[in-house]
Amino acid sequence: MKLLPQMNSENTEAEDHEDQDDDSGLYEHHKFVADSGQKPLRVDKFLMNFIENATRNKIQKSAKSGNIYVNNEVVKQNHKVKAGDVVQVMFEHPPYENLLVAEDIPLDIVYEDDTLLIINKPAGLVVHPGHGNYSGTLINGLIHHFDNLPVNSSERPGLVHRIDKDTSGLLVIAKTDHAMAHLSKQFFDKTSEREYVAIVWGNIEGEEGTIEGNIGRNPRNRLQNIVYVGDDADNGKPAVTHWKLIERLGYVSLVSCKLETGRTHQIRVHMKYIGHTLFNDERYGGDKALKGTTFTKYKQFVDNCFKILPRQALHAKTLGFKHPKTGEWMRFDTELPEDMANCIEKWRAYARNQLEDL
Repeated sequence: MKLLPQMNSENTEAEDHEDQDDDSGLYEHHKFVADSGQKPLRVDKFLMNFIENATRNKIQKSAKSGNIYVNNEVVKQNHKVKAGDVVQVMFEHPPYENLLVAEDIPLDIVYEDDTLLIINKPAGLVVHPGHGNYSGTLINGLIHHFDNLPVNSSERPGLVHRIDKDTSGLLVIAKTDHAMAHLSKQFFDKTSEREYVAIVWGNIEGEEGTIEGNIGRNPRNRLQNIVYVGDDADNGKPAVTHWKLIERLGYVSLVSCKLETGRTHQIRVHMKYIGHTLFNDERYGGDKALKGTTFTKYKQFVDNCFKILPRQALHAKTLGFKHPKTGEWMRFDTELPEDMANCIEKWRAYARNQLEDL
């Protein structure tokens, strides 16, 4: 079975398709389609931008072994990728992440019936196996606890959508083929409800707003996504986030974010784009004091907050959808996890003290 990862996906599953090339006997491990704005770029450099944890040396070895294809033709590492080119990395063995092993991982099940279940995922738990995470994921736990889960278009059992490893919160899992199709369509049609709570750097201006901007891979940092602007604005995939202020906490703000679309790191990218990076989001630069004073005591306070909440401050709090079997609207809500709640309380006390000192 082959894995076809897409260049742009977010908290919803990418529309991947998996099968084996019967003629070559090779398995597809990666597939990328170059954006319309892609300028000619060596294929080894191109792949460095999109394959997490890959090294240029490994990519060049793959090219020398005939494992890299562009538009179905084997290419060398210096081949120039152009707009619209289809780039594939093929090997004789299946991707390791497809070799699923059941593991007895505890699951926090909020709701369950014969059609679906709702999981409250803790921060730190990877949702599905991938490069560098071949075990210990939510899916490994799901196949231990449940038999015959339906697979999505990426051959991932039960998974309708996903959230990042260090994001906590609610996920819906399909238990039947009908539920998988029905729920996936709701996410695709943007009729589901997904609300996140985030702590962001800065005293956000206004009470609410909408962020729109195409999201795609950052060509200068392969681990990040960015909002494309200017001449590149049509690149990437459309993304819309609606935010609303919950509470001002001095140098940070507590906000609610509702997703209209689901792109990789969408909230993290959109909030950074408007100047309010998520608190302690290491990948996007939120793991240092972006707002506040230069006093040593303040820096110590921020470091203590980082220790209390050692991850990006993002929680998938609310999830709503129509039940695939009954048609009933279902809405689930969860409390903020302890690490986030404690961090908020610490900032609340700090902001209160600041006001008292004025």
